Formats: sequence, structure tokens, C-alpha cells
Amino acid sequence: MLNIRVLDLSRALAGPLAAMTLADLGANVIKVERPGRGDDTRGWGPPFHEGGLSAYFLSVNRNKLSLTLDLGDPEDRATLLELLATADALIENFRPGALDRLGLDVQELLTRYPTLVWCTISGFGPDVERSGYDLVVQAESGWMSITGEPEGPPIKSGVAITDILAGKDAAIGVLATLLEREHGPLPAERRRINVSLFHSAVAALVNVAQNVLVTGTDAGRWGNAHPSLVPYQLFETADEAMVIAVGSDVQWRGLCRALALEELGSDPDLATNAGRVAQRERVVAAIAERLRHHGAEHWMTKLHAAAVPAGVVRSVSAALQRVPSSHLLGVAPPWGTGVRYPPPKLNEHGDLVRKFGWAAFEHLAPLRGDGRG
Repeated sequence: MLNIRVLDLSRALAGPLAAMTLADLGANVIKVERPGRGDDTRGWGPPFHEGGLSAYFLSVNRNKLSLTLDLGDPEDRATLLELLATADALIENFRPGALDRLGLDVQELLTRYPTLVWCTISGFGPDVERSGYDLVVQAESGWMSITGEPEGPPIKSGVAITDILAGKDAAIGVLATLLEREHGPLPAERRRINVSLFHSAVAALVNVAQNVLVTGTDAGRWGNAHPSLVPYQLFETADEAMVIAVGSDVQWRGLCRALALEELGSDPDLATNAGRVAQRERVVAAIAERLRHHGAEHWMTKLHAAAVPAGVVRSVSAALQRVPSSHLLGVAPPWGTGVRYPPPKLNEHGDLVRKFGWAAFEHLAPLRGDGRG
């Protein structure tokens, strides 16, 4: 279990996700919110859980205590500083200059607390005033330009992908800095982490970005196909849509056997991926024609036997049935650690934290097991 203390002063998605990731790993996380309304996402609904919390808020705020503080109030600001004195990390996404106006100078605080790690999440960088909304970042980071059908309009991802990427990057950055801290004192600049949705999104273009850097040719939209692999796309069967993802020449030969496409399998021009990319239309058309004759279950059985990567397109509800999940606690952490606390009501633990500080966690009974029973 990760034995660290984290203050979560962030709102919306990226910051809360970063803090929840650390909490799922065992960190004690206190979520500091504005009095009255708290995190904006508490009201981002419907849908709302029966307890009144929005599904959006529930998705990224388990395993945290909630404390409301008016950072413009000297007494509340003193409470924050008391918590900071023994905290390991702080995560926030205030706009540039907002903390200064509240009397909180980050550089001064890093000097005052020489072990504190401070992570700021922004939309376009720590000195850029623009709001970091996912849709805007998807548009400007190249993601929308490569998503959608080739002849259709740019399309956004079905989830707020730039927030998710930045949140994961922030959690990784905090963990790496805390690990580095274990080897000796770090100067303030090494304990200051800046993560932006824009940079995280561009970096996550990985091979697409590298293709552009190598060729000098801009990327385009490929729909459900792949620019560098064939066959690697969506196909329709007699009853359901499915995907086939051939990533090697061995898998290609297995596919040809499974689909009884002897003509393709024996053609030396198609023996390598480069050859199949050159004859994309021919290969895809032959596979599409064959798959229409039977349903997805029939083809999945044959492709599995031939060790060819393939899958049926499932709904979100169907996918959720295959992993531990609940209406209150969301999808279980992928690394298998337990869920200790449900997402908190606004200021649910305010009195407890004000009285005991970080020791408030010792006065709470965690959920049993993984919290799903």
C-alpha cells in the first residue's frame, strides 16, 4: 500500500482522477472543496446516484475524504497550511495567478515545506490563461483530425481522453518525484510538476506523431482501419460487427486458414504486411465478403483456434459485466487493490479533519473487501 498523504485541490476530471489513482494505490487523500457547491462535477448530471451524487463525480472521487475550505478566509487558509505541513503531495488545477490572489505562493510554500511535491494540471501550460476543456484540447492536439471516417468530419473520442491522459501522467509524475525524494532532499524546482492536457494529448499520439515526424506528411483519418497494418479494422458479419487485428505475418497465415481464403494465403505478394498494405482494398474486400456468410460467434471460434486477434463489438454495459464494478464505486482499480471509502458527500469529513488532521483516517472504518459486496 502506498503510504503517502495527498491534498486534492483540483476539480473536474484530470486532477481528481490523478488523486483517485494515488488513493486506489493506498494514499490517504483529502479532497479540499469550495464551501457551498464543492467540485463542479457534483452537479454534472443527470444521471445522479440515489444518494444525490452525480455519476460523473462518483467516477473519480472514491477513497477520499471531503473537507470544505474558503481559501480566502485566514482561518481556513491556516487549516490548509496545517495539512500541508505534513503532506507528501498536492494536486491542483487553479488558473495562473489564482493561488497568488488567495495568498498562496507556490514557490514560498515549496521552500517552507522542503519535502512537499506540488503538481499543477492545466489545459495548455502553467502560464496560459485558457480553460482546459477536453473538447477544445482534442480539437487542437490533433486527436480529432485523426478520428472519424476519411471522408467525414473530425470526431472527438467518446470519453474525455485528454483529461484521462493528463490525470494518469500527473499520478505518474507525483509517484516518480516521491521515489526520487526517497534518495535525498530535492530542490523546489524538482518538486514542482506541471502537466497540461495539451502536452499529454500530443504525447499520446505516439506512433501517429512519429509517422508525421519521420515522413513530414500529416496524418489523416482512417475510420476503423489502421494506416500501417492490414487487415486491422472493423468488419460486419451476418449478425454482429467484429474487429480483426492482424499484427504479424504468422497471424495473417492463420487468418487465411480460418477463413478458408486460400487464394490470399498463397499469394506471395501478400505474405508481408507491406504487401498487404499495398493491396489494402483487395484484402479487405475478400475478408468482408467471407465474413458476411456466418455470424460473429462462428468466426470468433475459428479465429481463436487459429490464434488470430479478434473481438466482437460490445456495449459499455456488456463490458462492465466482465470486470468488478458497482453503481456507487465505479470500475475497480485495474491493479486489484481494494476500495476503502465511497465517494464523499460535500464536507462529509470536515469536522473530523479539522479536529484530527491527517489522523482522521484512523477514525474511519473502511469498506470491507473491495467494497462491492
